[in-house]
Amino acid sequence: MSKNKKIAKPKHAKQGSGSAHHITKKEVQRITRLLLEEQEDQVLSYKQVCYAFGKTTMAQKRTIYHALQELAEAGELQELEPGRFVRSGQQTGLRLEGRFDYRAGRPSFVPDDPELEPIALDERGLSTALHGDRVVLSCHRTRRGQLKGARISEILERAQATYVGTLQQSRGFTFFVTPNRELRQDIFIPEAKLKGATARDKVLVQVTDWEPRAKNPKGIVLDVLGEAGANDTEMHAILAEFGLPYRYPEEVERAAEELTDEISAEELKHREDFRGVLTCTIDPRDAKDFDDALSFRRLPNGHYEVGVHIADVSHYVPEGSLIDEEAYRRATSIYLVDRTIPMLPERLSNYLCSLRPDEDKYAYSCVFELDEQARLQGARITRSVIRSQRRFTYEEAQEIIESGQGDHAEAVLTLHRLAQQLRARRFEHGSIAFDRPEVRFELDAEGRPLEVIIKESKPAHQLIEEFMLLANRTVAERIADATRRDIQPPLRLEGKAPTFVYRVHEAPDEEKLHSLADFVRPFGYQLRWQGGGDAVAKSLNELLAAIKGRPEEAMISMLAIRSMAKARYTTTHIGHYGLGFESYTHFTSPIRRYPDLMVHRLLTRYLIEGKRSADLGRTEERCDHSSEMESLAANAERASIKYKQVEYMIPRLGQQFWGIVTGLADWGIYVELEENKCEGLIPARELTDDYYEYDEANYCLVGRHTGRRYRLGDRLEVTVAQANLERKLLDFALAGAEDEASRRGMYARSKGGSRSGAKTKDKGARGSKSHGKGRGRRER
Repeated sequence: MSKNKKIAKPKHAKQGSGSAHHITKKEVQRITRLLLEEQEDQVLSYKQVCYAFGKTTMAQKRTIYHALQELAEAGELQELEPGRFVRSGQQTGLRLEGRFDYRAGRPSFVPDDPELEPIALDERGLSTALHGDRVVLSCHRTRRGQLKGARISEILERAQATYVGTLQQSRGFTFFVTPNRELRQDIFIPEAKLKGATARDKVLVQVTDWEPRAKNPKGIVLDVLGEAGANDTEMHAILAEFGLPYRYPEEVERAAEELTDEISAEELKHREDFRGVLTCTIDPRDAKDFDDALSFRRLPNGHYEVGVHIADVSHYVPEGSLIDEEAYRRATSIYLVDRTIPMLPERLSNYLCSLRPDEDKYAYSCVFELDEQARLQGARITRSVIRSQRRFTYEEAQEIIESGQGDHAEAVLTLHRLAQQLRARRFEHGSIAFDRPEVRFELDAEGRPLEVIIKESKPAHQLIEEFMLLANRTVAERIADATRRDIQPPLRLEGKAPTFVYRVHEAPDEEKLHSLADFVRPFGYQLRWQGGGDAVAKSLNELLAAIKGRPEEAMISMLAIRSMAKARYTTTHIGHYGLGFESYTHFTSPIRRYPDLMVHRLLTRYLIEGKRSADLGRTEERCDHSSEMESLAANAERASIKYKQVEYMIPRLGQQFWGIVTGLADWGIYVELEENKCEGLIPARELTDDYYEYDEANYCLVGRHTGRRYRLGDRLEVTVAQANLERKLLDFALAGAEDEASRRGMYARSKGGSRSGAKTKDKGARGSKSHGKGRGRRER
């Protein structure tokens, strides 16, 4: 029906001014049904219903509209858009299947059809959908092709999501509340499903049902994590938030305890013996899972033999075993601020497989012959037995490098010199020199942070890094190129390269590099964004070197990192752009990474057993799973760091610090403090001198009237205004400005309502750095 077309007033409708007549909802609904009968297959607007009653007051118009909405809620009408209705089933239009998304309180529908864009939804059309549910969206398409009247009409499959939060108990009822903004409503928990939890506890909850007419979904407590605020509870809560395990199944622990540590004579017949060769480990001070060791000796021809020896987890964990299935499910160890959540049971990770000093251990080894210039003369991949003579911490190895004195000083100094030569050559051939600082915490006995320590990559770290990179690269090259004669043993399979697990990093998007080149040009820098990979990488390294120590260093290095793709696992051999390697894999950490265990098994399959290629589809599926779990683990690690940073800043509310702008958005400025790398938000509404808008192209907030700009990399002095532990958020205020938060008594501790919690997505913001494990998330 045309928008301007008026329908005749039905004889059943009231005539006259309407000003004195009291209109009831029941009367409106009766007239509406009659109107729809007389105007079949037409859209009926609420204004047309008002016209049927003659002249109506504002109160009567509200009554009419509410009556129509009730018919829509009851399913008799369908509201195509605010104020326009059809009889249900009359214009069903499109029926789309997809996923319901409710991030940060903004509902949308993500269609299965990749050709369709996500569709924003109105709160009234959500039915009982929860974030992640598979749903049906009903809507119709206008003559101009627009989708109208979108609403969720059916729940196909519930997401098995779990939530972490606390309980609120009042008048005999218990509701679950959470800071997780993916949950639309608090969850009602029946008394029989509380599992003994009280309002003091932090709990893990799952939705079991949401009846159509119920205001709240119903759920059960899956686990009681402990008393809210306790360190162990909060660390377990972070793991649970990301769906990561925080306990080991008892049957898997028992299976690990049954494994023997015997070094058998029969097994030694099949292994190269390095127990008489100088071998050592270099790890963080608090490490227990020593998964790599280095051996060193000078050869009669004057060259050096360097062995990279990796814990042979595959000897103890057969594929398909109970332990293997649990390791695959986890896919990675997780390094939170105060603990390690291991991929393997402790008996394996810290004892049987750990290359501890003065103990015979099975290993998988990549042994190199290097000349004085650290050029590769040959390599061999072999199963071995080793015995570490010395366990060095990074600090001890660094002291030997700096002083020239200490245990096995000659070997350590030679390894250091060779590593630096490998490093220099690597950067010459296209490796990109990203070097972002990481943080770790000194904690008290209760897990409270006493000090934030900024970690540096020193030569001792680089010594280990370069030889691990060399081993990973050599193993990948052995499988990818059967013609190589300098890597033994030969690849027995003929034809194309067999299925293998590669660690790949794709070239950055050219458009992003072009944008970065345009951005740095006004600062006087040139960046090559087209051409061969080596040329672009060299130009990028020159840029990173040129900005060292400059005011714009933080800003430009951040933007450069954001222009890069994300590394992942795959069976596709496409190389590693960031390292400048044509072939690369992960071989060196099977205690803490499942893909490394897969690589060990594939090496045995191809180089020792001579079996045919492994199944491509199954291997790729396992690569995808490992990449996903790596991402989840990294998110959990960042969350634990953020939690401790906020906890560390609570006693410092009201204090002032200098920081660097690390992100910008319409809602404010993200600032990282120089002293401790804690990051917080200056809400835009606290910038009271002007109305600021985000200029996405130039990475700045611009005052509409003053023209004042806040840019990435700017150095600001800020006051710590609020700290919200529950949401892991800090609010800052510009120092020197009138501190409204203080004046109004709004400083908050622990669970206080942080204003920055309202919006968390930011095209420019970056997450806190992962503390890793000294070697944590680096590519080795």
